Amino acid sequence: MSCQSGEPANPDLKAVAPSPAAGGRLMSVDVYRGWVMLLMMAEVLQFGSVAESLPGNQFWRFLAYLQTHSEWVGCSLHDLIQPSFSFLVGVTLPFSLARRAAAGQPSAYRTLHAFWRALVLVLLGVFLRSVGHPQTDWTFEDTLTQIGLGYGFLYLLALRPGRAAWVALTVILLGYWLAFACYPLPDAHFDWGQTGVAPNAVQSLTGFSAHWSMNTNFAWAFDRWFLNLFPRAHPFTHNEGGYVTLSFIPTLGTMILGLLAGSLLRSPRAPWDKVKRLALAGCLGLIAGLVLNALGICPLVKRIWTPSWVLFSGGWCLLLLAGFHALIDLLAWRRWAFPLVVIGTNSIAAYCLAHLLEGFIVESLTTHFGESAFMFLGTAYAPLVQGSLVLLVLWGLLFWLYQRKIFLRI
Repeated sequence: MSCQSGEPANPDLKAVAPSPAAGGRLMSVDVYRGWVMLLMMAEVLQFGSVAESLPGNQFWRFLAYLQTHSEWVGCSLHDLIQPSFSFLVGVTLPFSLARRAAAGQPSAYRTLHAFWRALVLVLLGVFLRSVGHPQTDWTFEDTLTQIGLGYGFLYLLALRPGRAAWVALTVILLGYWLAFACYPLPDAHFDWGQTGVAPNAVQSLTGFSAHWSMNTNFAWAFDRWFLNLFPRAHPFTHNEGGYVTLSFIPTLGTMILGLLAGSLLRSPRAPWDKVKRLALAGCLGLIAGLVLNALGICPLVKRIWTPSWVLFSGGWCLLLLAGFHALIDLLAWRRWAFPLVVIGTNSIAAYCLAHLLEGFIVESLTTHFGESAFMFLGTAYAPLVQGSLVLLVLWGLLFWLYQRKIFLRI
């Protein structure tokens, strides 16, 4: 990990004016990434707390829903943050390879850098999950860790013809589906106390879909073995949110979709033809995911990244990329997007700042201005005011880095 001056945080793309065939930077990717990171950082706005203070207010109830992860099956706006972040890793990789090759970097160096990057991402995610714990919390569900676990494989696929990516995506989706489908369901003697979920809870599905229930599935069983290989204060029995280590495998599928999209953007096809293809693929992904869920073949569950979720969330990612590419790169409607560019060009810094400094900023604001400073709109809106100030400080820090051309790289 390093701080780099003079170029964007993600140098996988270069120059605002798009020259994708030559590895040129697409501003739309930075804007899309900035939008995703803003959604993550905006958790501090605490729409849910405001909604609780205003029962019956449908507007705040709707905003709270958008900012909350689905309990199990389903999708909210907040659920699209991690898929988008993972997808964009794949989008930028073809540009990165082209840029590094053009710079004359030896292939061995590029390979070493890719696997070093993967290791750092894994360990950074573990570190962020361990903040505030008395010892290292060896869990692997963090977004950065999940990306890191699959990044080396993604890099190797990027070196192969496009057909290899399609084959790998198919194998991942079918293989991961089969592993869950073949894992035995809980019997009459099953100890539900070890799962943290009741048999009649919303996370406990029925029928064939029960193979993807929370903390009774194949990936949960793997973690009961794998995570207990690491030093822990107490034996691992289950993750409270149902998240699992093996989600990195279908997350790799999401990154492969991004890799294919990035390859399309670098291709010599006509610009608007690329937008149409991205949009069409996005619609097909949405339909496929919804159909698999509706038929009970594979439910839409983000927390364990089911194959139907790969297709459904990937569909949204493709549509969003098509939209941002059309608006920013082709129609050149860019001025409005500058705040997102500030975040998107320093996404790793934004991720770390949001995880490490939020509490410190809140404490500092309260110490210097008092709690009454958050209540000028009323008690119900105090969390929103507080969160808005925190978000403004975080963006200000990123803007300070942006002005000085300081970007955190891995």
